[in-house]
Amino acid sequence: MQQQLAELAQAAAHPLEVARHWKAEHGQRVIGHFPMHFPGELAHAAGAMSVLIQESEDPISIGLGSMFPFYCGYTRSITDQALKGEFEFLDAILFGDHCVQLLGAADVIRCNLPNTRILFNQLISSMDAPWARAQARATFQSLKEELEELIGHPITNESLHGSIAVFNRNRRLMRRVYDLRRAGKVAISARQVQDIVKSSMVMDKDRHTALLEKLLQQIESGPPARPYGVPVYLSGHMCQPPKLALLDMIESCGAIVVDDDLYHGYRYISTDISESGDPLDALADWYLLRNRRVPCPTRADNHADWDTFLVNAATQAKAQGVIILMAKFCEPHMYYYPELKEAFDRAGIAHLLIETEHESMPLEVFKTRVETFLEIIKRRAAA
Repeated sequence: MQQQLAELAQAAAHPLEVARHWKAEHGQRVIGHFPMHFPGELAHAAGAMSVLIQESEDPISIGLGSMFPFYCGYTRSITDQALKGEFEFLDAILFGDHCVQLLGAADVIRCNLPNTRILFNQLISSMDAPWARAQARATFQSLKEELEELIGHPITNESLHGSIAVFNRNRRLMRRVYDLRRAGKVAISARQVQDIVKSSMVMDKDRHTALLEKLLQQIESGPPARPYGVPVYLSGHMCQPPKLALLDMIESCGAIVVDDDLYHGYRYISTDISESGDPLDALADWYLLRNRRVPCPTRADNHADWDTFLVNAATQAKAQGVIILMAKFCEPHMYYYPELKEAFDRAGIAHLLIETEHESMPLEVFKTRVETFLEIIKRRAAA
């Protein structure tokens, strides 16, 4: 078990190195993309490796003069990486549209990487509009055509169905890890779960799936290792993963993370794509359905409330509290937070808001707040 987890952690820690090595070994294209709505299946069907561009652990230096200081750490970090030449090996980059800060980062990267193919993916954000499905399908059709132009030949329905099946298999295995964690049948840390999900964003899918199969086989063949601690639910961080030191600190205080809706977590793996019928129809349905499964504050849908979802998810996971991790200057999350707070207060669910930053975080201050939060939960339970 430790061998598989170590390889996944290594890939999660060095995503660009993994992608460069894969490109050198296979001689095929690597396509980078922004979170949160690009289906990597399209790049895979084009014979390329899709790599979700990650926030770097390095301090921001060159990029300081290219982005506003009040933009989030993720957008400032990826801009800094681009200006340092870290993305020059990529054959194309797909930019998303779900945040004005990402649009700003896209403009800077486009200007500074003139030799890198830029693909722009502007998906409809009104998820319950009558024309939403048709618009989403048209966007995926346009993206498919751009990829076909890049590789010089058509992407067949058969190849796209095959890629969808590969990705679905990978997602199902990760959801199995989540099921075991919710049921208390495996003592797996928040750090390890993040490594599992993050590595799937940057590794060859077949290799990642093989490691997951071995990992689950060892977990399920051994005796249940029940975790101990105050069960909590983690929410937030739309684009970048929480710092591992922060996750370690939360659990070192006596908490045990039983579930989450993090992007580098359940949000990323929540929804499969249909493996039958027209694959572009399937992609459009996936795009709409996943927002019903795990609502996103950057999407507008009268039939999916993030606050209602979180209350139900925390209750079903038997979490005694919710810790909200908000990336500093994340406008969609900031705007939505008052509704989340009101919903938790109405439901009587204890919650703690922690605002995170790229460069540094006052972990000792956070530790005091988490310890106090857990003590409140314990006293509520005792009362």
